[in-house]
Amino acid sequence: MANEEERQSFAPDFDRSSPQYLWWNGKIMPWESATIHLTNSFWTGVTAIFEGIMSYWNEDEGELYIWQLDAHLKRLLRSQKLMRQESPYSVAELTDAICELVRALHVSGDTYIFPYCYPRGGGNFESSTGPELQPVELAITARPNPSHLGKGWMRTACVSSYTRISDNVMPPRVKNVANYRNSNLAMAEARINGYDTSLILNPAGKVAEGPGSCVILVRDGALVTPSTTDSILESISRYSVLELARRELGLDIIERAVDRTELYVADEIFMVGTAAEILGISSVDRYLIGDGEMGPITRQLDQLFHDVVRGKNKKYLEWSTPAGMRAAVGS
Repeated sequence: MANEEERQSFAPDFDRSSPQYLWWNGKIMPWESATIHLTNSFWTGVTAIFEGIMSYWNEDEGELYIWQLDAHLKRLLRSQKLMRQESPYSVAELTDAICELVRALHVSGDTYIFPYCYPRGGGNFESSTGPELQPVELAITARPNPSHLGKGWMRTACVSSYTRISDNVMPPRVKNVANYRNSNLAMAEARINGYDTSLILNPAGKVAEGPGSCVILVRDGALVTPSTTDSILESISRYSVLELARRELGLDIIERAVDRTELYVADEIFMVGTAAEILGISSVDRYLIGDGEMGPITRQLDQLFHDVVRGKNKKYLEWSTPAGMRAAVGS
């Protein structure tokens, strides 16, 4: 079981002391000035979309590397399209906004960046169902979120009694706030029943993903994972880890439907995601996975991922965006 310190560190904690600034509708402003009226909050979550983006501090270089920023922002715009939202900002404009924000905050550690869009003026049911694109407001926050890569954290898991949402219900490939009620229910069930996390099956009874993270199995030296049409998020972290496994470790990657009982006989299981990073699974439904510790392949990927996201592995610098912290200090 995860201890309380690990629980608090695992997911970005938005109750921590507020940063000095955020970015809202085109400009950086003081945190306390970014307010809306209470009555504008009712419908915002129905069509609101977001991205969670980790950025990693490189102490040797005094630089913040924003992980897969371009890919995250392109997915944000795809989510806006699927939610029939206006897209008032380009990827380039949002990139500049995020870099400007972290420089204004004088970031000097691992940081979670959270851009999110919601209906202008709160919206209502009618405005989100008509033929016109829905006007939006867009905010970006950035908060400290220390990485747990290299700590060997493990989690106990259960298979949830809840079913994963599907493309004809609430499309999982969209980072829609409302989708996460599905994950929230599955996670609450797991914790109430004494587990750390859960694994959710899709409507076909096959493994989909965890609450907010994708799942990868190690079987006979190969990586096995549900495909992007098995009711999972089109995860950027999943893609990156699979590419690292293929390129650096020479592992076979098998993307296919995964049966529940395959979880019980896997050699290793780990979750991947922005907040999860790489997180080992020690047991599923009380079935021990391996020896219950982080397995050798998971550990290798954990180290590889750590070096890549911090800009230490120069082969993959195109996957990260330096925020320009050194230039900001020198200016």
